[in-house]
Amino acid sequence: MKFSFRNILLFILFSSVIFTMVYCGNPAKQPASIKLQTSDKYLNHSDSAKYIGMNTCRLCHQAIYNSFIATGMGKSFDHAGRQKSASKIDKHSVLYDKYLDFYYRPFWDGDSMKIMEFRLKGKPARMNEIIRSGGDTIYKRIETIDYIIGSGQHTNSHIYNTNGYLHQMPMTYYTQKGKWDFPPGFENGSNTRFSRKIGLECMSCHNSFPDFTAGSENKFNSVPEGINCERCHGPGSIHVQQRQMGIKVDTSKYIDYSIVNPGKLPIDLQFDVCQRCHLQGNTVLKEGKSFFDFKPGMKLSDYMTVFLPRYKDADDQFIMASHADRLKRSKCFIKSFKPETDVSSLRPYKNSLTCVTCHNPHVSVKVTGTEVFNNACKNCHNSNTQNGLCTEKLEIRIKIEDNCVSCHMPKSGSIDIPHVTVHDHFIRKPMKKKEVEKVKEFIGLYAVNEKNPGNAVKAKAYIQQFDKFDNNPVFLDSAMKYLPEKTLNDVKQNFKLLVHLYFMKQDYTKILSFVSDAGREDILNSVLTKKSWDNADAWTLYRIGEAYYNSGNVTDAYTFYKKANEYAPYNLEFKNKLGASLMAQNKVQEAAPIFVEILKENPKFVQAINNLGYADLVSGKVIEAEELYNRALKLDPDYEPLLMNMAGFYIFKKNNKEAEKVLKQVLQKNPKNAQAKQVLEQLEKN
Repeated sequence: MKFSFRNILLFILFSSVIFTMVYCGNPAKQPASIKLQTSDKYLNHSDSAKYIGMNTCRLCHQAIYNSFIATGMGKSFDHAGRQKSASKIDKHSVLYDKYLDFYYRPFWDGDSMKIMEFRLKGKPARMNEIIRSGGDTIYKRIETIDYIIGSGQHTNSHIYNTNGYLHQMPMTYYTQKGKWDFPPGFENGSNTRFSRKIGLECMSCHNSFPDFTAGSENKFNSVPEGINCERCHGPGSIHVQQRQMGIKVDTSKYIDYSIVNPGKLPIDLQFDVCQRCHLQGNTVLKEGKSFFDFKPGMKLSDYMTVFLPRYKDADDQFIMASHADRLKRSKCFIKSFKPETDVSSLRPYKNSLTCVTCHNPHVSVKVTGTEVFNNACKNCHNSNTQNGLCTEKLEIRIKIEDNCVSCHMPKSGSIDIPHVTVHDHFIRKPMKKKEVEKVKEFIGLYAVNEKNPGNAVKAKAYIQQFDKFDNNPVFLDSAMKYLPEKTLNDVKQNFKLLVHLYFMKQDYTKILSFVSDAGREDILNSVLTKKSWDNADAWTLYRIGEAYYNSGNVTDAYTFYKKANEYAPYNLEFKNKLGASLMAQNKVQEAAPIFVEILKENPKFVQAINNLGYADLVSGKVIEAEELYNRALKLDPDYEPLLMNMAGFYIFKKNNKEAEKVLKQVLQKNPKNAQAKQVLEQLEKN
């Protein structure tokens, strides 16, 4: 067979590429399997590394795959259906929200799970009469559950999908108690019904990485079906490519840098893999970072800092996903945290206490025997060590079957999720039960995964604590301590955080003074100009727009809303405010298409339905306006701006009795509505 000069040249070039990939550095001295280990960075940290999915991993790791899909992580997220659901539904599966006067009932329609929200004309004497009193239903809304979050070990929570926009349902099934109740954060008058967004932060811990729509808060092109291998091992494309090329690594002697094995990471980086999700709290992203950026083997604090509130004399209280924080406070961890003396060890700090000392991430805790956890304790606490064995009385030891965990890691309820008990990972001597004080003295927010976060990070943590978790003004006061604003340089350096802080304080005058100091045009053209996964600049523009709008300057409000919408075009609140600011300028013909655009994205966006109804009414489209108002009422019968528009619609049709009825409904829900009072008084005089 003859080769042309061109073929020979291509052959040489191709061979040199393979040669370079296999033999980095000095190929004469080291084969590929050894030389790969001298890298100071995992190859799958590269931007060129891609996520390939668990089904590719299973081609070589079938046994691990089979056991992993039965774990809590493997079953963390999936399409809703009878097989996925752990819930039981019977005649008692009804919730009543006494604050909003709504009932909720789950039911099956074939293999589809649905939730019905309804309101009754009169309250039945007993709960089991609710279903029989269908004739008294004066309002009803039914939504289909599309996804279930949770393995069913503790809970099943429910999500519905509207054109990719994901929201949480107002019912959760608590499997340990076998009961339906409101999700965490929906209780005690805080029921957001069907409007709680499931954003990237939520999805990126409860699932594998989704295909997220940039410029949105909660829109997804697609979502995976559970946490997969690559969440702990990193993207697998380079690892697969090397195996296909015949590059193999003897992992009994060397570290395979094409993929991350968390068991071979230094203890701090190994903890970071687990802490990425098992350190739930107030997460502050570093500037320019997103929830996509961290990969196993990286330092978590380079991407995010996780804060938890600390209270005096409250060591017995903890939140659900705080395992890493609690373990790090244990003497067992503190005393075992020593560098490995053998520097050539493949498993640094292997004699330290880490998550994988007790947990095999590939095996469900449901099939892990008690002896596995107890033996982890006895490896240190035995008759040959200084720590010794259990000193409890013999009869107690017999009763608990020498179960170390039952005494030293007792089950307890978390303070953030009701009806759930988990093992407290703060390992210590059994404490005497004491009455928990109703009010604990707040000490401050504590950064769990970073020793000395900067002032801007601390300030953002306090602002977020107020914004997302607890609207106690003390958090905003604390944030102010870390945000100087005395000089122009201070304002420019902390501009976004200062705007967020005073937006939470509803001090719009202060925000506008910052805009004036920093320069309105500079802000629009030089300062707030970035698109990002968290829409940080877009949110700041929106908050400035709100400051202008609430100060009566609708024209400038429109300018900032428009810019916010450019950077986050799938944030429908921004788009709705853009349309509303046009309406406020009597530019109805320009506003209406914006509301139509919103409803193409999400047909259930009540604010836009209401605004479009008003635009149609002003434009003389009376029938269309009435249809839109009725459509909105079927989704939210208590939406105050909608009810005020309905009253105006009835007055327009000279049906004052219906207008009075609607206005009284508004005042029953909100006695402080001055406009409703004034209009009602005028109608009653006539």
